[in-house]
Parts: sequence; C-alpha cells; structure tokens
Amino acid sequence: MRVLAAMSGGVDSSVAAARLVDAGHDVVGVHLALSQDAQQTRQSARGCCSLEDSADARRVCDKLGIPFYVWDFSDRFREEVIGDFIDSYARGETPNPCLRCNEKIKFAALLDRALALGFDAVATGHYAVVDDDGYLRRSPDHLKDQSYVLGVLEAHELAHCLFPVGDTPKPQIRQEARAHGLATASKPDSYDICFIPDGNTQAFLGRSIGLRPGMIVDSDGTELRPHDGAFNFTIGQRKGLDIKVPAADGRPRYVTGIDAATGTVTVGPREALRVRSIRADRLKRLHPAMRGAFDCQVQVRAHGSVVDCTANIDGDTVVLSLHEPLDGVAPGQAAVLYLPCDDGVGDIVLGSGTICETAA
Repeated sequence: MRVLAAMSGGVDSSVAAARLVDAGHDVVGVHLALSQDAQQTRQSARGCCSLEDSADARRVCDKLGIPFYVWDFSDRFREEVIGDFIDSYARGETPNPCLRCNEKIKFAALLDRALALGFDAVATGHYAVVDDDGYLRRSPDHLKDQSYVLGVLEAHELAHCLFPVGDTPKPQIRQEARAHGLATASKPDSYDICFIPDGNTQAFLGRSIGLRPGMIVDSDGTELRPHDGAFNFTIGQRKGLDIKVPAADGRPRYVTGIDAATGTVTVGPREALRVRSIRADRLKRLHPAMRGAFDCQVQVRAHGSVVDCTANIDGDTVVLSLHEPLDGVAPGQAAVLYLPCDDGVGDIVLGSGTICETAA
C-alpha cells in the first residue's frame, strides 16, 4: 500500500511511520506547514507546528529511510481554522480549533491531495482504532484516546485513514521509538493552541475581534459590571469575572449565558449550568445507526465525561435528551456520539454534530 504519513514531529507520528515501514508499505512522510510565521522552537510555539517540529520530522524520516516533504497549508489553515475560531468566539461560541484542524486540514485537505497524487491512505499518530468493519472506535488507552477529535470526519475520509499506534498504550510507543533510535522518543506531547504562541487567548481574540463593550448581569438582569468583549468569557467560567459585589447567597458565580449580539454575559449559580437537552447541527455520520431515534452516549469535550442519551435526528439536526445532566455545555463545541461496546475493542463512534443550542 502507498501511504502518506502525516509527520507532526512528535513521537506518535514517528512510531506510526516506523510501523508502516516495518509492515512493508511504500511510505512517504509529510509535515504540514500551517503558519507563515512559524516559531523556531516548540517552547515558544506551544503547539505542534514549529520549525523545530519540522526538523524533528525530517530526522525521523531520514532514520527510517523514507522521503520527506513539507506542504504549505497555511492559507487554508488561516481561513478554515483560525478564521473559524475567531468567528465562533465573535458569535459567543466556544470552538475547538484542534477538532476543526483535523476536520478541515489534516484529513480533508491532506487526504484530497494524497489521493490525487496516487496514495492509497493517509496515516497519523492519533489514538483511535478503525475496526475490521471500517468503523471508528476509541483507543484502548483511554487516557490518550483521541476519537472525540476524529468524530468530525466524513465516512469516505475514514475509509482512507490509518491510525497505526491507536491500539497501543503511550508508554509502549515511547519504548518502541527508543528501540528504533528515533530522536522523538522522549519528546513531550504538544499542548495549547498552536497559532497563539504566547498562550494568551483573550489577547489574541481582542486583537482579532476588537473591543465590543457589554455588560455582565445576573440571572435577574441586574447589571454587575461592564466588560470589553463577550469573547473574553466561556460558558462555565468561574475565574476572572472580577465582580466586586458578591452574590446574595455568597456562592460562586459562573458564566451561564453569552449573547454576543448585545454583549450581555449572564452569570449565576452552578446549578444554572446544568443542561438536559442539546441540539446540534452540521452532522457527520460515521455509522449506519446514525439516523432516526436511537440510544447512545454523548461526549462534548475532548477529555470530558460521557453520558447516556436518546438521540433524535431530523435532517441535518440532532436533539439529544440526556439521561443525566451535563454542566457547562457551550454552543460551538462538538457533540460526539458513541455506541457502547463490550467486545474488548472500544466504543464505536457513530458521528457528531456542532452544538447550537442547549436547554435545562
């Protein structure tokens, strides 16, 4: 099989490529340049797209004896990931840029080019499993499972995806990298948002969106203090509210609502965060069970808890009736649906939607 291995410069994609080579596949490594102003080191970049990462990926490919290329996807990344991130916050949503990067860049754009160049599949270092029936499943390493951020793929994309390390615990991956003599064996995992080098998301959004003054109010509409922009807040936020007057009951306040159009940020007690109904659109279907009414589980954050629910799909919208409440669910997050399995593999990813509305 002719496989294009997406090389982030980390240990997971390094071992993924090594396993493909060991299995006898015709492998070519590619690193995605996502920024026209890439930082020199990972410490300053805080993500997975620094010049140092590109150099590490090249060294791994040299060690494995496979070709290596850098593909510039920075224009598309700026439009479809960074632009979407800014627009979502401007609408009062809470987006996941890593999820959108997987959806728009690492699979849609990369896979389109790979297939056009005659490759059979694209391989990454994600922790997830594609079973014998072609369905996406959780990784056995639950601490590293990344099936949530892959739930936004299309079924035809998944058919050309390989996750060579998805069934292996992370410590074993590092041992394997050391056995191959790969320099990335002890490299720390990437973290934070790669296009915000200093990690200051609020400052980045302030520069990108500009000041949009509004008011923080309580659940009764009482004005508590002005603010410079609703993008500074997320549903469920407790810290950084800077409200001088304590609540009448003395309990902590949380952000319970954001109206970006009026700039109104509503705060209230923790119980006001609890939702029992979620509506999501922009559906992605990865399993034939993703239709009509059915019982399943839903996860709304990359490392969040999973709850049982009943899903009802109507066209490109799903309404999820939760069997127990979730706290702090925000529009813009992805709702990824799972079918629990006890066959020793992992839960099946049915598909996903983008949350657009919640209700108590």
